[in-house]
Amino acid sequence: MSESAHSSCGCQTHSGEPVVCFDGVSFSYGRNLVIDDADFDIYQGESVCVIGPNGGGKSTLLKLMLGLLTPDQGEIRLFGQSTKQGRARVGYVPQQIEFDPLFPVSALDVALMGRLGKGSFGFVSQADRATARDALAKMGLADQAKQPFASLSGGQRQAVLIARALVAESELLLLDEPTAHVDVAAEERLMKSLKALGSELTVITVSHDLAFVSRSVPKVVCVNRCVHVHPTARLTEARIRELYGHEVRMVQHDHEHLDSHGGHHHD
Repeated sequence: MSESAHSSCGCQTHSGEPVVCFDGVSFSYGRNLVIDDADFDIYQGESVCVIGPNGGGKSTLLKLMLGLLTPDQGEIRLFGQSTKQGRARVGYVPQQIEFDPLFPVSALDVALMGRLGKGSFGFVSQADRATARDALAKMGLADQAKQPFASLSGGQRQAVLIARALVAESELLLLDEPTAHVDVAAEERLMKSLKALGSELTVITVSHDLAFVSRSVPKVVCVNRCVHVHPTARLTEARIRELYGHEVRMVQHDHEHLDSHGGHHHD
């Protein structure tokens, strides 16, 4: 039995309908139980990281949110609706994107893809272009709008895909390992941009990078069949060790960190 978001994490009490609600959700691949009785809520404006070992259920949790998988038990709601009804308000950014590097498409063109289905087919208005440029600027790519998408770095491509989700007017952003193929500098830029977006939309990031997690979000969803929600500041090395099943170094970045013996040192 997993702990609920309200009882397990000690997070602040929220009012109103949660953006994401898992209510007693279980899911199996055949006889292999992957998600066991998950109960948690994520609210408007929250920035959350989903962490856990390989094979622990992180990707499955994301697919359940997107409605790509159907729970064996329990219910998932997006914006108070079914996943099928609510996913139109969700922007998904995959870990990698398949594209033809010879296809002449710019960063602005990719961002404008977020307007597909929003207006007349094939018509891009000046307002659409302005929205796309503004989204690229929010992601720190104002100067790269006309550059070929293929010429951008891995981190810049991720930022363009996030801009595309913003152009689509997504209210919930799901990011799958956004820092997996980027350098430290790009990771810092991405983290800064995501923090700036926090007031505009809800962000859920799947990440294996615990250093990124400790710097970027106030709350984590720990997944290893069972699902537990904790404030990042309370994600101790003992809890990480229990989650991953082996020793993992966890460094806190909220002006306090844990040493290898679990003692506290103030910066």
